[in-house]
Amino acid sequence: MSVRSNLLVILTIGPAYGFQLHGELQSRTAGRRTVNVGQIYGTLDRLVSQGAVESAGTTHDGLPLYRLTDAGRAEALTWLSDTSSPVGEEWNDLVDRVLLASSLPHSDVPAIIAGYRSRWQRTRNGAALTGQDRLAASAASALAAAALAWLDEAEAALAGVSAGAFRRELSHARPRRGRRPAAAVPAHQVPHSSVQELAALGQHVPLPRLDGER
Repeated sequence: MSVRSNLLVILTIGPAYGFQLHGELQSRTAGRRTVNVGQIYGTLDRLVSQGAVESAGTTHDGLPLYRLTDAGRAEALTWLSDTSSPVGEEWNDLVDRVLLASSLPHSDVPAIIAGYRSRWQRTRNGAALTGQDRLAASAASALAAAALAWLDEAEAALAGVSAGAFRRELSHARPRRGRRPAAAVPAHQVPHSSVQELAALGQHVPLPRLDGER
């Protein structure tokens, strides 16, 4: 998972502080990724130094707020609509992008799903030359079939409920202290949100690792 890209996408909603972004990342990807708070703040520091994020002042109790620059917003929207991934991360990036997009108040999720459907159809129909190419192509085809099936289910789930069940603004729940990590929430207390249901669809398909795919 690209923590950088995920944070930029979440910041398209509006300014936020580090601990808030930590919680948003976890909830909007339905807990599929474990990122510590220190990694969040380290990424934010790099984003500031690279001109993608800037200070937006502080909260009333002194927590530093961050917001996107024009360059950061452009990078976030480009990543969200892209379908390319590092080798071996194709499935995870697909699920993360669709989950994040489904949670945003402003994203065009059908367009993102359509872009991914086209990408996986091309992968499924790819040619092979050597024996190893054929094996790799077979693995790629299996993953493409799983991805296309999940995209169909995601599209149906998103069309079957009101947009409000998925889309939401930033949470304003407050941490007890500055950068202190949140305490773990017992599983029985975690709400079964629509985003969690969408993520669950992506956990039920056994997937091959595509070390040879480009």
